[in-house]
Amino acid sequence: MTKPLRLIGLVLFAAGALAACAPVHSGSSYGRTQVGQEQRVSRGTILAMREVRITGTETGAGTIGGGVIGGVAGSTIGQGARANIAGAAAGAVLGAVLGAMAEGKLTETTATEFTVREQNGAIIAVVQANDERLREGERVVVVRGEKLRILRDTLPADATAPARGS
Repeated sequence: MTKPLRLIGLVLFAAGALAACAPVHSGSSYGRTQVGQEQRVSRGTILAMREVRITGTETGAGTIGGGVIGGVAGSTIGQGARANIAGAAAGAVLGAVLGAMAEGKLTETTATEFTVREQNGAIIAVVQANDERLREGERVVVVRGEKLRILRDTLPADATAPARGS
């Protein structure tokens, strides 16, 4: 395998590793800033569900990484300083374009869009991973905080009733 092809393989491997760092919003996981924050809870029923595509990230890491690796790979093409400089410039541009495309494609994923009727009659939609394997018709709680999420309703039947004397 030639040196440029090894470098291109390295770019694709790095982009794949980057894809693993892009989690889908989940009903079961919270960010550090969400810990200890008040969240409002209401009840509802799932009316409909559908799979949706989540576009890939555009952090610039693929562009920069691809450009660097493309430039290094391109600089090995040709003989002489001019050819190496021209190859590096062309390789950097091509690597940046391919790196950006790879980042977008490799971090693309799917999630579920839930349409929920809340007890107050409002109908809302939220997109998140269906890591709890929720189903249409199932009772859920809607949690409103930094992010909106739905979870399986495991609260006691009277949990969201107004407190006595209120």
